[in-house]
Amino acid sequence: MDSNTSGPSQRRRHGFTLIEIMAVVLILGLLTTLVGVAILPQLEKGRISTTRSQIKMLDAALETYRMDNARFPTTEQGLDALVNKPADARNYQEGGYLRESRVPKDPWGNPYHYESPGQHNARGYDIWSLGPDGAAGGEGNDADIGNWYDDVAEG
Repeated sequence: MDSNTSGPSQRRRHGFTLIEIMAVVLILGLLTTLVGVAILPQLEKGRISTTRSQIKMLDAALETYRMDNARFPTTEQGLDALVNKPADARNYQEGGYLRESRVPKDPWGNPYHYESPGQHNARGYDIWSLGPDGAAGGEGNDADIGNWYDDVAEG
């Protein structure tokens, strides 16, 4: 018998059937959903943790600014006073108070908010991020993240 002839028992398969392709797509979709459900909340927790760390870093820079200038920047001067010398600064640190010479944005790409004196820290200042939802207030993971908590890491 010629090896190129094929009878019913020797059919050669040169591809996948539609059902096989659909089964693979369905399995990939289910796996993607399971992985997404497990990973996305962890990513959000990481962003919240990064925000708290950045607020602590800004706190330290503002304290150094206060030691040099006997006061915190005004609300109008804002966090920009940490990288650009205000006209009334007495002993401004050369190069500013932030290593990267720029005020970071929060992990969602929004600017940090600053108020001095603060509503939560009347003798100091408030620094906060509006959090993942980008709106004031919120609850749970959408809550604002600020320096007015006893421990910013506990938020």
